[in-house]
Amino acid sequence: MGVLVIGLISSAVRSPIAGVTLAPRAALDGSAWAPIAPRLAALPVPDAGAIVPVSAVVPSAKPLIPTVKIVSTQFALIGYDLGAVLKGEGRVPRVLLASIPTDIKDIRETKVRKSIFFRTVLPLVLQVNEEIAADRERLWKIRVNRALGNRTGAIDRLWLSMVSEKYSVERGDLDELFARIDVVPPSLALAQAAEESGWGTSRFVREGNAIFGQWTFKKAQSLKPKDRDAGKTHRVRAFDSLLDSVRAYVRNLNTHRAYREFRKERAAMRRDGKPVNGVELAKTLTSYSERGQDYVTTLRRIMGVNTLHKLDSARLRDEPSI
Repeated sequence: MGVLVIGLISSAVRSPIAGVTLAPRAALDGSAWAPIAPRLAALPVPDAGAIVPVSAVVPSAKPLIPTVKIVSTQFALIGYDLGAVLKGEGRVPRVLLASIPTDIKDIRETKVRKSIFFRTVLPLVLQVNEEIAADRERLWKIRVNRALGNRTGAIDRLWLSMVSEKYSVERGDLDELFARIDVVPPSLALAQAAEESGWGTSRFVREGNAIFGQWTFKKAQSLKPKDRDAGKTHRVRAFDSLLDSVRAYVRNLNTHRAYREFRKERAAMRRDGKPVNGVELAKTLTSYSERGQDYVTTLRRIMGVNTLHKLDSARLRDEPSI
């Protein structure tokens, strides 16, 4: 172990980690995407969270920086119709873009920009919610077994230890853990993503995939706001991909003390047998922004104008993620 540690330190000295994080560029090929849909149907569904790169479906795909035109074409070819999803007539394809299309800021037509933005972010939110739902189901089974007097197995005990640390819960407090391991309604996540990123046009989302504007006081993996007030030291967290940003956002709502009311209200909805309502939960997020109640009003307006509540029941297709 000593030799290994020395080797790692030497490697770090020779090749230090860069202090700047830049958003990756997803690889897509407009001409090669058409065959993907039928090939997806023939592929086995992978484990939760697994992502199949485009090259696995179309080996000859050449890397291209995704533009609005390219992404719109790909969405159309695989039948990704947001209107149908809003009507409950179709599921969302598992297409997870690594970054926002580079030229979305140049799209003047609001309807087109919104459509691209929502179709980019929605699969990411549903992917993360699906991962959380799997953990929630596992925790529920463990709670039931304990209630029946059965002993928790070693593997489940190790898993409980890991998720308790992840969600900042004392070991053994399964009730609190169950309240924290829960989904965030797509309507709320999409509204916050739109507001925090300027519909995908902000520097933070373009340079660091920071779609939810989360603050940090660490220099590593972060970006400095250009208009930061004198004396302030906060920065904006940067991420390797949009999916990482969504995961961090959901974890933030599920763990930070500032959002205890959010979790309490969501748990009450569960107890009453009601669906988790994004419009109602928005009122608990006055601490998310310095604007307080005005921020909540803006979120609700975005949800109302775009009928985002209809997306709370959206689900991903049964196919591998790309």
